[in-house]
Amino acid sequence: MLKIGEFNELAVKKEVDFGVYLAAEDQEILLPKKYVPQGTKVGDILKVFIYTDSEDRIIATTLTPKAVVGEFAYLLVKDTNKYGAFLDWGLEKDLLVPHSEQPQKMVKGKKYVVKVCLDPVTERVLATAKTEKSLEKEEIELTEGEEVNLLVYDSNELGVKVIINNKYSGLLYKSDIYQELNIGDRLKGYVRKIREDNKIDVSIRKTGYGEIQEAKERILAKLKASNGFLSLNDRSSPELIKKILQLSKKSFKKGVGGLYKEGVIELTEEGIRLRGE
Repeated sequence: MLKIGEFNELAVKKEVDFGVYLAAEDQEILLPKKYVPQGTKVGDILKVFIYTDSEDRIIATTLTPKAVVGEFAYLLVKDTNKYGAFLDWGLEKDLLVPHSEQPQKMVKGKKYVVKVCLDPVTERVLATAKTEKSLEKEEIELTEGEEVNLLVYDSNELGVKVIINNKYSGLLYKSDIYQELNIGDRLKGYVRKIREDNKIDVSIRKTGYGEIQEAKERILAKLKASNGFLSLNDRSSPELIKKILQLSKKSFKKGVGGLYKEGVIELTEEGIRLRGE
């Protein structure tokens, strides 16, 4: 079944002066000549992105958009008019966000987090900036400790709001942030807790045993980069530990404890030293 707004693998049915036609069930879809890979011949299978052109004809391209249907992206507004805002999503035809899908009027030259959608009636690929309504809040198919992909889309007094795996909303608390984060940033994270009301807390640090391992690796790497010595210990402030290692004091103490038990480091009044240094 042809999937508009997504990548499809289609066979080349025939060649013409202006490109090739691809077989898609009971129709033929044009792949313009400028996008046809060199050496392509009839019968070849090509991976192409399918969408509609400015005249609403279904067309193919080998260009890669910045997001496909169902995905969120942080995109630049190239222009606005009576129909809405037009975003740069990596294709010749810009991505439309209708006025009805803008919580606030979009401004040319600014970037916004949007979700790419397919209008089931017109088969046009559109976008919505109504982030909250586009996220799943009932069926949470995640497990605590699971590694996930995060996209920053907002912030509040508690921390940073993120989109998890292009599907759910999550919160990264201020106390767990050890780097500057801005809207549109993408990063790996971990599900810390799924609450009874289905709200999700996330972390950019591993939890449990994984958290200790990560802390140990970070401390070791910093020690090796600092000639085998760090002037940090149990009396060091959380702020100093965060600045030097991007770790909470709790994770720092667990990591140090693990390395000490393994005989990798020695503890002194002045700080931590690699054994043998």
